[in-house]
Amino acid sequence: MQYPKRKINFLILIILLIASCIASLCIGALNIPMRSLFSIIGDALGITDSADYAMQQKAVLLNIRLPRMVLGVLVGATLSISGAAIQGLFRNPLAEPGIIGISSGATFFAVLVIVLEAKLFHVITGLLGYYTLAFVAFLGAVITTLIIYRFSVRQGRTDVTSLLLIGIAINALVMSFTGLLTYIASDDQLRSITFWSLGSLGAASWQTVSTLIPFSLISILGLCYFAKPLNAIALGEAQAEHLGIPVQQTKKYIIVLAAVGVGASVALTGIIGFIGLVIPHILRISISGDHKFLLPASALFGATILVASDLIARTIAAPSELPIGILTALFGVPVFLFIILQDRKKRSRL
Repeated sequence: MQYPKRKINFLILIILLIASCIASLCIGALNIPMRSLFSIIGDALGITDSADYAMQQKAVLLNIRLPRMVLGVLVGATLSISGAAIQGLFRNPLAEPGIIGISSGATFFAVLVIVLEAKLFHVITGLLGYYTLAFVAFLGAVITTLIIYRFSVRQGRTDVTSLLLIGIAINALVMSFTGLLTYIASDDQLRSITFWSLGSLGAASWQTVSTLIPFSLISILGLCYFAKPLNAIALGEAQAEHLGIPVQQTKKYIIVLAAVGVGASVALTGIIGFIGLVIPHILRISISGDHKFLLPASALFGATILVASDLIARTIAAPSELPIGILTALFGVPVFLFIILQDRKKRSRL
């Protein structure tokens, strides 16, 4: 009975994702009826030859909303599946990708570019142009993650407890430097830092999407491959090793895959909090903790929630746009508190 139920759950998640994507494409300052939506997409793919739409609707859909929706799907899926994998690796539902330095490293390097670009980064800006901030933020995420990982390795083995504690310490140090840079920033720079640190899909374009696709797919597909080892690690590292799982290599690969996917996502959209923390836990407590289900399901549900959150962010205060991180925090904080309370109840019963 377990497999039919999983198929039904996957079908529900896919339907929710499709519904949120259609709503994201149709609803906005310029409403696009569903018949016009399908006509525009059919014409663009060469499937139909219809003119049941205005040219303005076509321009808005193909150049603004469609890349933004695709970016939301990629980022939401990557953040959620990375969160599920990190929680499985740490065997802790309160863990998330940010604990291994991805978000703080990306933030520090991004703020560094925003505040000191004219003085120190003009050469990089001249070479990379549009991609400067994304490249430097991704570089910061990877460097910080590697530093934390390197300090947590002893005698060739990764100590998860040390990784957690060192991650907290390095994150605090990096964020203190970020605070110092924020303190010396100008008013214009402060606005850029604030908007970037709260996350947004507003910079979405086909350039952005094409940049993220390889990193996101490598992360999602790679992490799904480690579903079975994560199930074994959930029993304990010693038991996993007895089952023939190369635990140390698995830890390394999962951390690298999460860093690649989340680092690229944060670099392009800023910090979008709580997606990687809350989504996997909701699925774990409501449906199943089996990583063969949890990892792909987290990707689907995370994509759905982020696309829906982006739709609300750009319509609730139209024509202005709310940073999407505000909405994910409003959604995530109550669930996060629920997780803590549930964990406390479990520990009190022991």
